[in-house]
Amino acid sequence: MTSAPRAEPAFRAEPPAWFLAALEADVQTGSVTVDGTPISYRAFGPPADSGIVLVHGGAAHARWWDHIAPLLVRGTRVVALDLSGHGDSGRRDIYTLDHWAHEVLAVSGAAGITGPPVVIGHSMGGFVALRVAGLYGSQIEGIVVIDSPVRDITPEEQAARDQRAFGPLRVYPTREAAIARFHPIPDQPALPYITAHVAATSIGPVDGGWSWKFDPRVFGRPPLTPALLTRFDCRVALFSAEHGIVSPQTSELMYDRLGQRAPLIEIPAAGHHVMLDHPIALVTGVRTLLADWQHSTPASKRP
Repeated sequence: MTSAPRAEPAFRAEPPAWFLAALEADVQTGSVTVDGTPISYRAFGPPADSGIVLVHGGAAHARWWDHIAPLLVRGTRVVALDLSGHGDSGRRDIYTLDHWAHEVLAVSGAAGITGPPVVIGHSMGGFVALRVAGLYGSQIEGIVVIDSPVRDITPEEQAARDQRAFGPLRVYPTREAAIARFHPIPDQPALPYITAHVAATSIGPVDGGWSWKFDPRVFGRPPLTPALLTRFDCRVALFSAEHGIVSPQTSELMYDRLGQRAPLIEIPAAGHHVMLDHPIALVTGVRTLLADWQHSTPASKRP
């Protein structure tokens, strides 16, 4: 049995060996055109029948998963994509969960996953995963939703609506000036070496300097409401962070809507952006869940 890397002391400044090894892991980059828009992705591990697709949150990108994806490669292909309007993918005139769900399924096949994938989404990416299950449940193995408040909008969306963040993109004179302005929303303690990596990969050169890679219009999409939750034709698991944004009431609502079959898993001591403060706990939780899925029969298929 393969064990997860040992947890590091909280918020140490120097990158530990497991993190450096993850960033040095072999990665294949690619792009596939979906509904006229190029969608970028990063793939780890050899092409395989089983696979995982990692979906980032609002205004984030595939490289938020750089230190997570290699730790999930256990006979599977692991792929992280940039949804349209994010990272290195193209932009659209209008963004919808349906568009993004289609992108996830298209990237899965194009990136070398030959069988039904498991889709794992964080925050807004959890909304995308739920929509994938609603539209394409019979074509995927299951979904894992990480700290996604289905009853409410995500904190990134709320900040955009309140004009506290994610407005017209500011151009910074230097790369260092842009990186210095990075912080997650909602803000939370985070491991500094992870924050530094995510910040450095969140910006790109533009006319006059450097700016963020996301399109602010991604926050204008229609919401995912509880009415869209139903008993999907795939497995579902719900992860929450102890200090995240999903209330016990919301967890119970989602659990009831999904037919009281989705396990509810809490990551202790973690904030909303679990990959920034407790990545090993997140990896351990996902590994354990997927190992169980590999050796059990879905409730919907039991006699």
